[in-house]
Amino acid sequence: MGRYSHYLSRASAPYFIILTSVTALSGLGLIMVLSASSVKSFEQTGSTYSIFLKQLLFLAIALFLTRVASRMKIDIWEKLARIAIPLSFFGLVLPQLPVIGKEINGNRSWIGLGPFTLQPSEFAKLGLILFCAFQLKKFENRVLANPQREFSPFQLIMYLLPGTGLLLVMIMLGKDLGSALIVMSIAAAMIFVSGAPLRHFALISFGGLTFALAFIITQPNRLHRFQAVLHPFDPEVYKFAGWQTAHSVMGLASGGILGVGLGASRQKWGNLSEANTDFIFSVIGEELGLVGTLIVLLLFAALLYGIFRTALHTKDLFSRYVCAGIGAWLLFQVSVNIASDIGVFPVVGVTLPFISYGGSSLIANFLAIAFVISVLRRDPEVKAEIENRRQVRRVK
Repeated sequence: MGRYSHYLSRASAPYFIILTSVTALSGLGLIMVLSASSVKSFEQTGSTYSIFLKQLLFLAIALFLTRVASRMKIDIWEKLARIAIPLSFFGLVLPQLPVIGKEINGNRSWIGLGPFTLQPSEFAKLGLILFCAFQLKKFENRVLANPQREFSPFQLIMYLLPGTGLLLVMIMLGKDLGSALIVMSIAAAMIFVSGAPLRHFALISFGGLTFALAFIITQPNRLHRFQAVLHPFDPEVYKFAGWQTAHSVMGLASGGILGVGLGASRQKWGNLSEANTDFIFSVIGEELGLVGTLIVLLLFAALLYGIFRTALHTKDLFSRYVCAGIGAWLLFQVSVNIASDIGVFPVVGVTLPFISYGGSSLIANFLAIAFVISVLRRDPEVKAEIENRRQVRRVK
């Protein structure tokens, strides 16, 4: 135990924890996408590998962009933060255009690019984090520059509200409730991290939940999804809104401790239409059992530990807020996806980071990790430990 505590006390520990956990999650993701998509892929193209090969291409692109982004100076990131909202807004407008916009499962939040699709809302999440971090840094610098003046928490909120509200409106135009919930959660988390009083944070959270509830009530199909959470096996619900939730739970339950075996899932044979995206955690539970799902949870816990520890130790305000926002984003998205799969939260179409099939999600997640890695690499102590480790390897 002392050996591990000594390792965790090192400044470079988050760096290697993040790299290891992301590598493991991405590797597991490739394997599970191949397994979960084989039936669907064969039906669509006659090959069991077509969806897997696309995911492999997305991963290669994501790794290349991560290598570039992780070496970007903080000044470049801050410049991107200044234009993050306009860029995100432009991206969210594109799916609403008649020529390139594409509707999938009732959501018009996709751009068609030949055989591929792009979901701008995934990149808008990172754009929102950069914007909020930049605004929070600006607000804090303004407070420090005027110590005699008293600033209210609502002034801080107003720094974030216009940009966040604009992105929310555009996402809701595409009827993407899942992304809207994640965006609201990210904004609320960053307000919390900024040190706003809990009562204001609670008020904002209540307002966001009320807004989401109103949107759900006015959309019958989404209201049925919420009702299906309570009784997915009810005969009146099972064959409709409860179908996905019921079969996801059945898949997890049938996996037992060790699972039915890799590639042997029965639910992916037409019962789970989104087995390789929204319900991939259910396929993991069915094929790899409780052991497989616990490994996934431990890997995400390690990743979040590394990100939040980086946020706590960095001295740069902008970097601290961005890292905290990225940690909150991944935490909320993982929680919503898994909660949907185990039947305690309605299905809202949220992917499991680094594991689910989807180029937009995978690339956006890797760009977020690239920022955290860039923060760690700028730390002199971390940089020295990484270099020392490389020299030791060369000697060996």
